Amino acid sequence: MEPESGLPRCHRHPDVETGIRCTRCEKPICPQCMVSASVGFQCPDCVRNGSGTGHAPDANQPRTLAGGRVATDGRFVTKILIAINLALFIAVQVAGDRLVDELSLIGYAYNPQLGEVVGVADGEWYRLLTSAFLHQEIAHFVFNMLGLWIIGGIVEPELGRARYAAMCLLSGLSGSALAYLLSAANQPSLGASGIVFGLIGAWAVLTRRRRYDMRPVVLFVGLSLLLTFTRPGISWEAHVGGLIGGALVTYGLVHAPRVRRNLVQYAACGLVVLIDVGMILARSVALT
Repeated sequence: MEPESGLPRCHRHPDVETGIRCTRCEKPICPQCMVSASVGFQCPDCVRNGSGTGHAPDANQPRTLAGGRVATDGRFVTKILIAINLALFIAVQVAGDRLVDELSLIGYAYNPQLGEVVGVADGEWYRLLTSAFLHQEIAHFVFNMLGLWIIGGIVEPELGRARYAAMCLLSGLSGSALAYLLSAANQPSLGASGIVFGLIGAWAVLTRRRRYDMRPVVLFVGLSLLLTFTRPGISWEAHVGGLIGGALVTYGLVHAPRVRRNLVQYAACGLVVLIDVGMILARSVALT
């Protein structure tokens, strides 16, 4: 049997010897318990009780399934997204078709009023995102806002504000990217359907992750896709692109291991961005 070193033992792990003490209460702490502070290290008890200044990973802060902060308002970002859509909808009603022509998703087309070529392939990259918040008809606007409000109220509290916002933006971008890739170059499209379908994809992933009954979600997804492919004038590419983009991002967010959570989540979002950029560049090269 090896002789003991004479060092004190951690007050939380009595079988571990240590030479480190908490800078606040001076109790012995082992490497597993040490919390980095502005000066030295502190024990989890001092940090948890608020008596320390350590940089613990928010010991008292509850976290969402994806690791985000739990907020009191579970629809904060959803309200902002609806407000943006509403502002653009009102602007379209005031400015008319001119604003729609400037912000809708057009791949590559000649505008006789301007006497010039317009579209994403002509360098108007902003259309990929502005079109995802743009509506012209009241029924289209109301339907998408209802979907955003209802499903967003389910998804946002599970992801947290920042992750939810990233997922919505990437869903909108994915929907626009696939529409840009597969639609006719001069076919304009607009609407938040890509974001709404991204929320549907996120909802499906979260339901599976929580091990809830998948049947209602599968039925809802099936009906949504049925309407997408049977109703005329619908950009199915934007719906499918948003659905896949939202599902991929959410899967990376909620399945990331805690040890490297941020790294894996950034990587998942980055992968979706790379796929979208790849589709956009391929289509631009083909059109120009």
